[in-house]
Parts: sequence; C-alpha cells; structure tokens
Amino acid sequence: MAKNTKKFSADQYGQKEVIAEEKQKFYFGKTNYKWMIIGFVITVIGFLLMMGSDANTVDGKYDPKVWNEAIFSIRRVRIAPLFVIAGFVIQIFAILKRNKI
Repeated sequence: MAKNTKKFSADQYGQKEVIAEEKQKFYFGKTNYKWMIIGFVITVIGFLLMMGSDANTVDGKYDPKVWNEAIFSIRRVRIAPLFVIAGFVIQIFAILKRNKI
C-alpha cells in the first residue's frame, strides 16, 4: 500500500487535518536543468549561425550599390533555423520531463 494514501470517514468531515504533510519537492531535477542548458546552447548556436554581414556590406564596409548574396546561404537559411527549432524542442522536453521522486 502506498504511504501517501489517506483514509477518510464521514465523522472527519469539516475537521481540520492534523496529518503532517510530506515536504514538497521541487518539480525540476538535475536532469531537467541539464536538458535546459543543452537546449539553450543549441538555440544560441542557431542564432549565431544566422548572424553575418548584411545585404549591403562587402568585407565589413557598407556599400549601398552592392548586394551580398551571402544572406541566402545554406547555413543561414536551412541549418541555423534547424538548430533553433531543435533547441526549442529540447527546451520543451526538459520542461515536460517528469522528475523521478
């Protein structure tokens, strides 16, 4: 029989419980925090992969007459968003993962 079961009867109705409550434990454990950190790092890596020179810069100098096609690279358009989405999915997993008590 589980130790947290409480037996109630009709004569106890309306009376205050005198039963000592077990100390409540925090919902997140060490593994939750590890997964959260991993998800955060992967999300930051994704945003860092998206960074780079703007559309009108060449070698770090602004030139309004030049269009830089590097903003449409595979790294910025495909790989970086996948890292960001994977990081968010890991964060959701870390939040919903049940801590073993």
